[in-house]
Amino acid sequence: MMNTSISRRQFLKASGLAAAGACAAGLLTGCGGSSSGGASGAASSGSGSSYTILYDSQPATLNYLTTGTDLEMVVGANCVDTLVEYDNKGVMREGLATSWDWDADTLTWTFHLREENWVDCNGEVVAPVTAQDFVDALKYVLTPDYAASNVGLVTAYIAGADDYYNYHLYLNNANTGVVDDDGTTYTVDGSGVVTVTAPDSDPATYPPVDFDAVGVTAVDDHTLTYTLTYDFPGFLSLLCYLPYEPAYGPLLEETGDQFATSAETTYSCGAFYLAAYESLETWVMKKNPENYDADNVFIDTISRIYNAEASVNGPEMIKRGEIDEATIGSDILDSWLSDDTTKDMVSMDRPNTNYTYFYMFNFMPFSHEFSNWSVEGMDAEYEPENWAKAINNTNFRKSFLYGINNSVTLAVKAPEGYDNYKLNTITPPSFCANADGVDYLKCGDLANITEFFDEAKAKEYRDAAIPELTAAGVTFPIKVQMPYNPSSTDWDKQCQVFKQQLEGVLNDGFDFIDILITAGPSDSFLSSVRRNGKFAFLQCNWGADYSDPQTETDPFYQAEGARGSRYAFLRTGVEDGFITGDTADAVMNYMKAIEEAVKITDDINARYDAFANAEASLINNALVVPMGMSIPAYIATRLNYWEGQYASTGFSNKRLKGIHVLDHYISMSEYEANRDAR
Repeated sequence: MMNTSISRRQFLKASGLAAAGACAAGLLTGCGGSSSGGASGAASSGSGSSYTILYDSQPATLNYLTTGTDLEMVVGANCVDTLVEYDNKGVMREGLATSWDWDADTLTWTFHLREENWVDCNGEVVAPVTAQDFVDALKYVLTPDYAASNVGLVTAYIAGADDYYNYHLYLNNANTGVVDDDGTTYTVDGSGVVTVTAPDSDPATYPPVDFDAVGVTAVDDHTLTYTLTYDFPGFLSLLCYLPYEPAYGPLLEETGDQFATSAETTYSCGAFYLAAYESLETWVMKKNPENYDADNVFIDTISRIYNAEASVNGPEMIKRGEIDEATIGSDILDSWLSDDTTKDMVSMDRPNTNYTYFYMFNFMPFSHEFSNWSVEGMDAEYEPENWAKAINNTNFRKSFLYGINNSVTLAVKAPEGYDNYKLNTITPPSFCANADGVDYLKCGDLANITEFFDEAKAKEYRDAAIPELTAAGVTFPIKVQMPYNPSSTDWDKQCQVFKQQLEGVLNDGFDFIDILITAGPSDSFLSSVRRNGKFAFLQCNWGADYSDPQTETDPFYQAEGARGSRYAFLRTGVEDGFITGDTADAVMNYMKAIEEAVKITDDINARYDAFANAEASLINNALVVPMGMSIPAYIATRLNYWEGQYASTGFSNKRLKGIHVLDHYISMSEYEANRDAR
């Protein structure tokens, strides 16, 4: 008789377990009525296959050209093809481009496009995809009115893009009478010349810049060129990300800021097309028969259904056969594994190596106004004035760096193998290698970074901080507001474990900190919490956009005058006088180091060493605290994600092209077999 009380440890180490069939006659989502074992790998039978999943956080937009958040890029990833793409082993291959060439003398990439069509929400052909669609899409991204979150991925690399964007941003400011919070004003004369006048500076003038000056050209319908600002090593991988996707020009012109706000205002040229979208209800994607690679698309209909309690309702709906996938949270995992009817329905998601997690301090906890948005800052009950003094103290921050045991927190989501996901850096291992094949984490000063957790050192830094903080007027215990998103499975549990662990170290013998865990909103968490400054200490993550270490600087680096951008307002804090002393020096040294590293384009080894030194300084000065890599969730699913596209950057891992809907839920033994086969 099979043991019905199998533990998580036994489950993960077990091999050869028979997978019980989960589908039965009459179940929803096209199961096909088969009860074949999990090892068979059979696809769903019947005339077609469908895949249904819940979602509990409403996307603010589906506009793939302007968004940069995880959920909101689903449509762009699945409904719009890119010039190049990756296979399921991470090898780059042809996409909408069948070939490409590089001219080092002119810094120009030339892409030759295949025949492809745009379709509407009914799957009807609208027009062919042409090189001009890439040009029009890039112009949309570079239009300040549309506030594209990823515009920096264009302005930094495409010749003329930065000048074009800045001119039109300044022109908008002049036309609307914007006055920056530092008193900078904008005016425009009859010839279109914009004058920017900053306090204590000579006025700067900016003549009109036409889009023709931007380095993107449709040579003909099937030939597209990009001219770069420099020989950027990661450019091809960058093409697998949102701002370089095409869009049908006439639709952009017609819809403007309403582009991709509905199925009717979204045209598709990818594996699927957006067939329906109703806010707080559902969105539906269907197989696009017009796609050039339709033979490798095995799902006919993808349905996402809004359910505010997806984490609770999803597993029960799996049992009833109403959906095809749900996350199995830590609170119910043991019960699922000990039940013969569900234990072979549990596996894990494919590891997503392009996301890393880290903790950020809020260096600007007060309300402040920027030219185009406002930050509320921490509420008074969390004593932002006290926090602002504490966070400027390097010893205080280092007590966190050495006092946090990431193994304890990661074990909440990865009860087995959590050490495989722990990081002491921001960049994950095997992300990229230099010209000699040396992993980036072995370059420069990153090579010297090892395990930080050390209770004795943490207390030494705490003890050094106490008199310094006392002299600065800090009161104890220092309140540390730590929010979480309730829609993210087990994040609340991680926070509870974190609080217990860190307070256990730093409050030993002295009432040093009081970690106050707060629940943020399920919807628009980033806008309401992180971007609004409503935190003291927050778990953040970052997904690499392209294969070069510069991408890992995006959450932290701010160009001079880049007001309010990035995760912790680091440079803004220095410019506005909130960050002072040694901390300000550390911030500015990091900014300068990044600016120097970016300039190195002809020596990959020197470039990687420079970025590695900068990242090490960021960590060693405890401006950020590393945590770990994205931990694959325990799930019940009928999809074999190992069939899907994979890359350590961009959104390839979100694509469902190439994946079959199986006639059973995947067991862990089947998951491990597929993993090992890759």
